[in-house]
Amino acid sequence: CRCCAEGRRHSSILYSILRSEERAVPPAGPAPRGCPCGSRRRVALRSPQVACKAASAVLVKTLRFVQNVPCFQELPLEEQLLLVRSCWAPLLLLGLAQDRVHLETVESAEPSMLQRILTARQQGEQPPPRAPAPGRPHHGPHLPSAGEIQAIKGFLAKCWSLDISTKEYAYLKGTVLFNPDLPGLQCTQYIEGLQREAQQALNEHVRLIHRGDEARFAKLNVVLSLLRSINANVVAELFFRPIIGAVNMDDMLLEMLCAKL
Repeated sequence: CRCCAEGRRHSSILYSILRSEERAVPPAGPAPRGCPCGSRRRVALRSPQVACKAASAVLVKTLRFVQNVPCFQELPLEEQLLLVRSCWAPLLLLGLAQDRVHLETVESAEPSMLQRILTARQQGEQPPPRAPAPGRPHHGPHLPSAGEIQAIKGFLAKCWSLDISTKEYAYLKGTVLFNPDLPGLQCTQYIEGLQREAQQALNEHVRLIHRGDEARFAKLNVVLSLLRSINANVVAELFFRPIIGAVNMDDMLLEMLCAKL
């Protein structure tokens, strides 16, 4: 009957997401209140080579997971690329949390704007140009601020405090990947249905495994809201620019997506 057919389809999609998560693995808190100036301090990774290598490995694993989802493979290539371009950063952060990748950062030795102005005046030079206003295009190297890094660290700490399981990470990734609200999508209803099924599967799993924690599903959705507050450009600057330079993530994602990872 129709209900049985829908049930089998539902189970098949959920199973494919979990199997994709398994195949993707190769064998083997909030900032303290105070002066807002502190959150604008520029910081860098203490060991950029180590962190960037870890992030690159997680990105490869993440795209392998995406490629192994049959529902994703059924979409046109243009739709696939549009989805990946929009969600690679939150998927990467979920992967970093799942692999327990810790970030060690140090304050940048870059002088502050006030220091540069005072130094220039003492030397009789013209003061440096003002920094571009928020929202305007910024060209050249950009070190993430302490506030931006704290947002990433806060997200990771939240995931670790919840001790998220492999299945929960898989359903969270499915929810992030199948985003029907992106402009330019043609298969909107299909993608919306996949996202809804990922959320339903997460809810059912939580109710089955964590029966004593009625708030866990809401807590896991808080994780998704934290992800939405993190800028993808910050993730690219932090994990890829120190090693690769001014990388074009769109080109790199297209190359990786079309490759056999």
